Amino acid sequence: MRIAIGCDHGGVELKQAIGEHLAAAGHDINDLGTHASDSVDYPDYGKAVAGAVAAGEADRGVLVCGTGQGMAMTANKVDGVRAGVCGDVFSARMICNHNNAQVLCLGARVTGPSLALEIVDAFVGADFEGGRHSRRVEKIG
Repeated sequence: MRIAIGCDHGGVELKQAIGEHLAAAGHDINDLGTHASDSVDYPDYGKAVAGAVAAGEADRGVLVCGTGQGMAMTANKVDGVRAGVCGDVFSARMICNHNNAQVLCLGARVTGPSLALEIVDAFVGADFEGGRHSRRVEKIG
């Protein structure tokens, strides 16, 4: 799977760990930054990752900031992209199964690294169930 990842200054370490974890699992990772702890504006990176997904350059995206909320708000502004913040494995699976989300947002200040990797695995391993959920997802658009 092609996965675009990005973060602001608050998520650099967690994004790096996620990228390494996903690459080790055989995924093609496109790291769109940031790469340093210098203060940056999260919308720039949220838009870059969501834009890559919307353009078909990535199958999924993972974004990290302090809480994940700012990244989700940004990603959801990109036409055709559905993003959600998840702090648990069940939610990560369900945003794909029922909401056909393509972008996962995580909070580096609220989710530990081990749990974050489990959440990412659940998100990447899930598929949209379609059926009655298709009608609902169409209404989101």
